[in-house]
Amino acid sequence: MPTKRPTIADIARAAGVSTGAVSYALNNRRGVSEATRRRVHEVAASLGWLPHTAARVLSGGPAGAIGLVVDRPARVLGIEPYFMQLISGIQAALAGGPTSLLLQVTDQAEAQLAIYRRWWAERRVDGILLVDLLVDDPRVALVKELGLPAVVLGEPQAELGLSSVWTDDEKAMAFVVDYLAALGHREIARVAGPPEFVHTRRRSAAFRAATAELPDARVITAADYSGDAAARITRRLLTGRGAPTALVFDNDVMAVAALGVARELDLDVPGRLSVVAWDDSALCRLVRPALTAVRRPTAERGAAAVDLLLRSPGDAPTQLKTADPELLVRSSTGPVGGR
Repeated sequence: MPTKRPTIADIARAAGVSTGAVSYALNNRRGVSEATRRRVHEVAASLGWLPHTAARVLSGGPAGAIGLVVDRPARVLGIEPYFMQLISGIQAALAGGPTSLLLQVTDQAEAQLAIYRRWWAERRVDGILLVDLLVDDPRVALVKELGLPAVVLGEPQAELGLSSVWTDDEKAMAFVVDYLAALGHREIARVAGPPEFVHTRRRSAAFRAATAELPDARVITAADYSGDAAARITRRLLTGRGAPTALVFDNDVMAVAALGVARELDLDVPGRLSVVAWDDSALCRLVRPALTAVRRPTAERGAAAVDLLLRSPGDAPTQLKTADPELLVRSSTGPVGGR
């Protein structure tokens, strides 16, 4: 039989005080002595008593949770290490505290908006983290309409009235292109994520600026971050006219898929083709050749966003910059032609 949840009456009996005194003590209200307050808290802890979440929310207390909706197809999310790194940072910031993470996955924009409305109407969250900000993102208008505290994990959005935690992707992209150009690469292709994402557009703009003097460089936009999409695009690029000598991918999964295509086509990496992945992960280190990758402080971003959301939900928007990314050079990149 399930164990009966301890009540205030149980605590009162065990502590030898009235239920009113227990209520005052547990809610840290005046009306009981400090000794009684300590006694009540000790007894409550020994009985395994915890405040009832629904009752706490109805009385105006916090929900004790923050929300995160990931707008990705499940087949993509299941193999993309980025979100596991992000969630590990979020969980590290929440560990040991009274707040938990409420996570939901959907690949429908309208469903995501409905989730936010329901969470806030039911007071299930104290705030949310927004990832993959869209151009003209409808979520921004919604959180303002609802008065739902939110922090963006992405580029500075002060003009939108939201706090954000961001990493300088533009600097990282310029460094990647300069590194490849120094190796003699002129035909560089970028295989990007979905164009509706703000971070995709910013990285693409940075790529164009960095390759302004490399007329054969180009931006290729993938349908999603999946290995299947990357394989199709890589095969088309490498078998067409003017095949690139270097490929820069927007995530590690796509870069790994490109290595497979190069192997199928009997193209040496890095002798014939150099490959760079965005966001370092175990995948980049385990494949052969190991992938040169941009390492961003993803877990740090998650932890910082949680801190920002819980620390100052009603304050003016804050734009918090993380440490800069770094390029980890491994075996998948080298001079053009292996020189």
